[in-house]
Amino acid sequence: MHEARQYRKNDDGSVTCSLCNHRCTIKDGKHGICGVRGNSHGTLFAETYGRISAEAIDPIEKKPLFHYLPGTLSYSLGGIGCNFHCEHCQNWHISRATLAGARLRDLPPEEGVRRAVAGGCASISWTYNEPTIWHEYALDMGTLAKKRGLGTIYVTNGYITDEALKELAPMLGAFRVDIKSFSDDFYKKVCRARLQPVLDSAVLARELGMHIETVTLVIPGLNDSMDEISALIRWVIEYLGPATPMHFSAFHPDYKMTDRPATPPAVLEKIYKRAKELGLRYPYTGNVWIPQYENTYCPSCGSTLIERRGFASRFVDLDGQQCRKCGETIEVVRHVP
Repeated sequence: MHEARQYRKNDDGSVTCSLCNHRCTIKDGKHGICGVRGNSHGTLFAETYGRISAEAIDPIEKKPLFHYLPGTLSYSLGGIGCNFHCEHCQNWHISRATLAGARLRDLPPEEGVRRAVAGGCASISWTYNEPTIWHEYALDMGTLAKKRGLGTIYVTNGYITDEALKELAPMLGAFRVDIKSFSDDFYKKVCRARLQPVLDSAVLARELGMHIETVTLVIPGLNDSMDEISALIRWVIEYLGPATPMHFSAFHPDYKMTDRPATPPAVLEKIYKRAKELGLRYPYTGNVWIPQYENTYCPSCGSTLIERRGFASRFVDLDGQQCRKCGETIEVVRHVP
């Protein structure tokens, strides 16, 4: 087994994990909330290091990331476990899987990078389940990936601690973070977590130079009030910047939340227009067919810069990082630094 990073040993044989903001104190023979970091005789082990449950080559737009290496492919990996227990999880079959019951296969970091390059991918994404709890594996693979000129992406719930995020900073290029609600009560009831650590990690990721995009799954009756959505948009504009792409996606009943209807497209249209009114440069909708709200437009002249159909992208009036029509600088990462 692979010894974990980001923890301390306690005098009573327990360990305290400092990887995510649950900061679990774990007794000998037990696991943290994530289910994959276990204490064996006073040493914390990352029990899914180098073990994957899912592997695919995806369009980067599927993450969704619209302003980081748009139009490219991303080599995508998932493991098992999660530090959230969301009632509406769409990947519950791996996020709630146990070490005993999961079907995992080995993939060393070096082989992951080789497959990404061989597959014509511009980046590696740790996704499908929460990558924070895969810290050591992602860190090792990402360090190798960066040396090969690949982008690196966390598709994350943002519950990572400051110290763990700072350790990733030299290798991590994009932080695609879910802000599931702008209500701490929602986080406590639905995710068994808290809001503020998510906001704090997003701010820190920006300060560390990572590309940030946010996703909010809009759930009828839970987080879809315009007052709450407007407050979230204002917060992003103030603390992450008005050029931060925000994705507002439609909810579909799943897992333990099948008592609510899918999000009406009209609700997402209203949110999109509200985001524009508040000064957000790049709002988007997702999980529904409203193609005009998935395109990237110049915030100055309104020209279509990138046209999207599903996960396919077509560059129209984007020349490098400038609008071809008016010369406006567009906040988009076209190449890995």
